[in-house]
Amino acid sequence: MSDQFIRRDRVAQEALEATNLAPGATHSNQSKGRAAEESDDELRTAFARDRDRILHSKAFRRLKHKTQVFMNPEGDHFVTRLTHTLKVTQIGRSIAQYLSLNETLAEAICLGHDVGHSPFGHTGEEALTEFVEGEWRHSDQSVRIFEVLEPLNLSWEVLDGIRAHPWKVEQGPSTHEGSIVRYSDRIAYLSHDAEDAIRAEVLRPDEFPDSAIAAFGEPGRQWIDSMVKSVVEYSLVSGEVEMEPSRLEVMNELRSFMFERVYLHPAMEPHRRRAKEIVRDLVGHFRQRPNEIPDSYRHDDAEVTRQVIDYVAGMTDRFAIAIHDQLFRPRLFD
Repeated sequence: MSDQFIRRDRVAQEALEATNLAPGATHSNQSKGRAAEESDDELRTAFARDRDRILHSKAFRRLKHKTQVFMNPEGDHFVTRLTHTLKVTQIGRSIAQYLSLNETLAEAICLGHDVGHSPFGHTGEEALTEFVEGEWRHSDQSVRIFEVLEPLNLSWEVLDGIRAHPWKVEQGPSTHEGSIVRYSDRIAYLSHDAEDAIRAEVLRPDEFPDSAIAAFGEPGRQWIDSMVKSVVEYSLVSGEVEMEPSRLEVMNELRSFMFERVYLHPAMEPHRRRAKEIVRDLVGHFRQRPNEIPDSYRHDDAEVTRQVIDYVAGMTDRFAIAIHDQLFRPRLFD
């Protein structure tokens, strides 16, 4: 056998976890398991297996054509839901590494956290909420995708982290790695959405709050670096994954600023109105014609509206626009 390499199979990786991870880390061989029992993989840990399944899923591939903020942007450099997910994953792995937590678990949750997002970002989410009791959440839809629509038999810890990654979910993640994803998501979108707003000329660099510039530096990479360090340094002191309180307050102020000046800016209203119209029309059409829903979204255990929402929520922006044009745009010639 060559002396150039060292075999590191699942058993060896689990042994390294036992030696190298922090006391609060989640060990892959101590997972609460999967809905359907499986034999262990020879080479991959349980969480590595989950990561690979998510990465190869159809739902993950669709993220490349889903909106982050700017609807169907013409420029090549605007962030999509896929590039957002990759940024969240890089940040999540970095924080997990710095805190000696399970990087692979954090990575798996990051990669899967947004697969349930509807077309047109949070605007599409708002439109779908009109058809359900309570609130329609992309995090719940992400779990539904992996459990029902494209079942991957993921581990309990990964599904828990995906379900609880939004800050509005009161029952937070059960693992420190899941908590990392909450911060990674917010750090990523505040940073790249600010850059996109500048690129779209919705904001000028000198218009951001002075408190944010003083605490985190200039928008973009400096924000990411400063926010990540704030999470790491305070977590080491507090024993929980969290940001230093005064900087967390500034982050929340920055988020409010972004909602006022970017996400809900009057200039965005025509796009938001059009996106909601498309989602509403599509849901209405397929509720009246459920036989047109593809077989992969038609489940006998779900009511028609649930099946319709599964289908519409899974659409990319361009597919939703194309189907809407096909169904509702007047034809000049037959």
